[in-house]
Amino acid sequence: MAIEKVGVIGAGVMGAGIAAHVTNAGIPVVLLDIVPEGAGNRNAVAEGAVERLLKTEPSAFMHPGNAKLISAGNVEDDLARLGGCDWIVEAVIERLDVKRALYQKLASVAKPDAIFSSNTSTIPLAQLVGQLPEAFRRRFLITHFFNPPRYMRLLEIVAGADTEPQVLEQIRNFCDIQLGKGVVACKDTPGFIGNRIGVYWIQYAVVAAMRAGLTVEEADAVMGKPIGAPKTGVFGLSDLVGIDLLPHVLASLEANLPAEDPFHDVSAVPDLIEAMIAEGFTGRKGKGGFYRLRRDGAERVKEAKDLTSGDYREARKPGLECLAAAKEGGLRALVEHSDRGGQYAWDVLSHTLSYAASLVPAIADDIVAVDEAMRLGFNWERGPFELLDELGPAWFRRQLETEERPVPALLAAAGEETFYRVEAGKLEYLAVGGGYRCVSRAPGVLLLGDIKRSSDPLAGNGSASLWDIGDGVACLEFHTKMNAIDQGTFEMIRTALALVPQKGLKALVLHNEAPNFSVGANLALAMYAVNIAAWSDLEDLVRAGQAAYQALKTAPFPVVGAPTGLALGGGCEVLLHCDALQAHAESYLGLVEVGVGLIPGWGGCTAMLERWAQSPAGPRGPMPPIMKSFETISTAQVSKSAVDAKRLGFLRPDDGVSMNRDRLLADAKHRALGMAEHYRPPEPFEVSLPGPSAKVALEMAVHGYQLIGKASDYDGVIAGHLADVLSGGACDITEPVETDTLHDLERKAFMALLHEPRTLARIEHMLSSGKPLRN
Repeated sequence: MAIEKVGVIGAGVMGAGIAAHVTNAGIPVVLLDIVPEGAGNRNAVAEGAVERLLKTEPSAFMHPGNAKLISAGNVEDDLARLGGCDWIVEAVIERLDVKRALYQKLASVAKPDAIFSSNTSTIPLAQLVGQLPEAFRRRFLITHFFNPPRYMRLLEIVAGADTEPQVLEQIRNFCDIQLGKGVVACKDTPGFIGNRIGVYWIQYAVVAAMRAGLTVEEADAVMGKPIGAPKTGVFGLSDLVGIDLLPHVLASLEANLPAEDPFHDVSAVPDLIEAMIAEGFTGRKGKGGFYRLRRDGAERVKEAKDLTSGDYREARKPGLECLAAAKEGGLRALVEHSDRGGQYAWDVLSHTLSYAASLVPAIADDIVAVDEAMRLGFNWERGPFELLDELGPAWFRRQLETEERPVPALLAAAGEETFYRVEAGKLEYLAVGGGYRCVSRAPGVLLLGDIKRSSDPLAGNGSASLWDIGDGVACLEFHTKMNAIDQGTFEMIRTALALVPQKGLKALVLHNEAPNFSVGANLALAMYAVNIAAWSDLEDLVRAGQAAYQALKTAPFPVVGAPTGLALGGGCEVLLHCDALQAHAESYLGLVEVGVGLIPGWGGCTAMLERWAQSPAGPRGPMPPIMKSFETISTAQVSKSAVDAKRLGFLRPDDGVSMNRDRLLADAKHRALGMAEHYRPPEPFEVSLPGPSAKVALEMAVHGYQLIGKASDYDGVIAGHLADVLSGGACDITEPVETDTLHDLERKAFMALLHEPRTLARIEHMLSSGKPLRN
């Protein structure tokens, strides 16, 4: 049975978010909630939730049109509408009596093969369905999404003793492939994996910081990047999630965990937090939290809560020596440092990692599930057992023994070994019963990391490497900092184009497993070249980029781009020269060069013109493609998803979208192989352009924006150069313009802007602050 329609009951933050994400997969949803007292509109709660979703930032929908797939209703009048649903998700209030009463009603209206699940993380599955008919229990499980459902990849799944294996498999596959989730099987224990360990980590870190006299900035600096956690740390994360949620989560775990659980040692809500909640200081959604922004005239001043007095003061950069030590020597250097930050790091990590080790196999069958849950649910770069391997399990055990603290059985069993190892090119993990087992991947999952463990690159330099990913397909991986594009990248593109046919390969995929595909050109190197007046070198770099990208486009074999995350500037331009794209759903593409006072110089202007000129849905005539390209580039638009990238022209209508990033490389490889059999390079691009008359029209449009304050004076200068390129320069509409001519215009405009002081100011500002300057 395919899941073609989903019902969601409960239109709160989680229920509405789940409904929105299901529509991102193109699946219609029936969203129901209660009838509000005295309301004239009985569907007001569910309809209001959809309206809020459309206003939420970041957006719950990958495209606003997805909201039309949600049909809102109420549980008193519309339960029968769930009869057409293949999967019904319950996300109502965490009360056992309410849930049980609802399940009784669902059993009477749902079709016989419908699947039921609850989003709860606080009530055991056995209690939820213990009194319900066996037929219902066989088709029931827990599917615990993390908030926000679109962006948090973790889905914890719990099957009951009576859950049919095919029901579990069907939901697992649907959530993996169509919703893009990392599905982790959990035991039916309080908090499952993510919240059991994650809440303990946050609460222990908060309590320990107060006890040690650290500032919130110091605690977050230690509990952020140095340990591989998000830079928000624990106090910033609490602000983001909502401080008022903390007491409810703590109370739930406290009520359900066994008395001997270490969680009880830190479960009390600190007086400061209780006072903050009472006064409305609940985080970003309230008047502020541990951090807040205070307006001081036109400036916004960041303030932090003093953990002793409870007052706000101006935030200050931490000066802990352990942070510098961690940057040089890694995690061990952090926890071994003698300053209070290092002592704090050891205190929190030793308790958190020991706690995690003590919970396996109670909460999950293996350490792989625990590590994956923490990576996907809390955005840790490494899970608890991966962190233990970084510290050294034997060293960690001896530290605990020195402090006369309990050593978890699993840690003791590791002995002098590590929890993970690579054997014969295969990643293995230490099993609970002893011995090592291979880390398995689901069918259809291909990870570049696995390939790199088992093979050597075909070629490589400091900027990129070429890998054989099997079946006659190569993968070109960028691996500079933030995958910035530089001369080394172009050298490897040329090498890849030569090696693919030499090695008898059929196709090339551009892909990497970094959080972002590429942020574009290496601005720091460009600025250095400007400062030493290396103008010829800069122009050679522009020319080299144009040549490399054009060579990708005209290669005698298919080239498929497979991005995820940000693909900006030059990173977007390289994708525009691929034969096809297979993009991860969460891909954010944009030609953002105007933000640093430039225009796309590596063929981006030309590529956008070609896309809009050849778009089957686009209007005919010379001006529409020019206007579409000008609007997108001059306003530095960035897609909000891969689907949105199709609207902007960065993806073609027939380009593919993969919901699960772990399946992206396999999907791109499959697409490349499908193109290889009868592949022919694209015909050379030429277009008729109006020349100066079109440029005048574009400049008039920009002038209108300047008059109303939506464009600065220098925006107009940049737009003038862009207009000159897109209109074809001094050409005549009766004479088609070829790619080489457009590239010449791009390069000329790019170099002219590099000589402008206001462009250099924009570049310097971006390098120093990470934000664009409007000068």
